[in-house]
Amino acid sequence: MTAVREGLPDGRYGRSADQRADRKLKVIGAVLGVALLGVIGWSGISYISGQDLSGRVIAWDAVSDHAVKVHLEVVKDTGTKGVCTLRSQAEDGSEVGRKDITVDQHSGQVDTEVTLRTTKRATNAVLVGCTASGTG
Repeated sequence: MTAVREGLPDGRYGRSADQRADRKLKVIGAVLGVALLGVIGWSGISYISGQDLSGRVIAWDAVSDHAVKVHLEVVKDTGTKGVCTLRSQAEDGSEVGRKDITVDQHSGQVDTEVTLRTTKRATNAVLVGCTASGTG
């Protein structure tokens, strides 16, 4: 009986075209992956270093059906001025109050309490964001 062999003997004729194509695809994929990680890292660092103001709501209290008292903390570069926007929502999710707070104190950290007027009972107070408006 004779054995029938399908295909070429292993290692006799070098790499096949499929193996060369697979290696090229792996190299291209690795290069693109490293480039993507570099872009993500660069954009994250530039975003963090580009923020002149950052703020957060420390506490809030619905003092009545038409007002919310908010304790806001803002960290900024000394001498930088800016505006922070606060928002309040009702239980159904509708916006019941919004206020822009000017932050123009010279110090680097500002703690302030603000009363936000609302159209009905508020269930939260959130900081929408802070933007720098120049130096003073």
